[in-house]
Amino acid sequence: MEYQKFIPEGWNSTEELYTKESIESAFENGKVMQGLVEECDSNFNLHINLGNGITGIIPRNEIDAVNVDEYGLTKPSICKYKVNTLVQFKVKEIYSDTQILLSRKQVGEEAIKWVINELKPGMIVKGIVRNIRKFGAFVEIGGGVVGLLHIEDISVSRIKTPEERFYIGQKINVMIKSIEKENGKVILSYKELLGDWQENIKDFKEKMIVSGIVKETDKYKNGIFIELKPNLVGLAEYKDGFYYGQKVKVLIKKIIEEKKKIKLIIVN
Repeated sequence: MEYQKFIPEGWNSTEELYTKESIESAFENGKVMQGLVEECDSNFNLHINLGNGITGIIPRNEIDAVNVDEYGLTKPSICKYKVNTLVQFKVKEIYSDTQILLSRKQVGEEAIKWVINELKPGMIVKGIVRNIRKFGAFVEIGGGVVGLLHIEDISVSRIKTPEERFYIGQKINVMIKSIEKENGKVILSYKELLGDWQENIKDFKEKMIVSGIVKETDKYKNGIFIELKPNLVGLAEYKDGFYYGQKVKVLIKKIIEEKKKIKLIIVN
């Protein structure tokens, strides 16, 4: 795992509680904090439980994440969406022991600088799945920064929807595929973390009977592609009656390592 300056909101699932002294220290040192959103008020401000009877407020204009458009949410919706979730913020101003002004926006601005200046393609970072669409998944990688994980970068074997692999709120590791420096847009990949062909084939031997999932049937090519692992697919002779997503038992007939191919026989 590469060094990660920012982590996704809620990665540490426990609510962090603070004292007056720790809040003052965070303010002086510019520390990123985390707390539970208890309320979105009528003016769309977030109220954060800081612990020990202290409540902080993130004003509406300080809520915005870096690329909230990826969620398809309006600004008022962002406020409501955050209730009962853990968010990151910085202390912007301390007016009194009970009046603490917080900013989520400042965290996002620093996170964008981190993405542009420190992250590089090939780095592996922590992420949380925030939204799933047919074409891919949106994964927060820290400080409100959300990257796009295209469906073709999720696994070697074919999938019809990212929901076959992920669910919203799932914590995963992802690889940085590319970064657009001019706007901080991040493209992610996941399939590289599932092991290559040689690593995955180690668990299989010829004449073994194992479970698989039908991923493609092609009558004209006389084949049925069957997933043994997300990054490992074998080919069985075509038979009628099989469909995408069906669980099957297969016999491993032949492993051709030099061609990275597996010949299978469906036994059910």
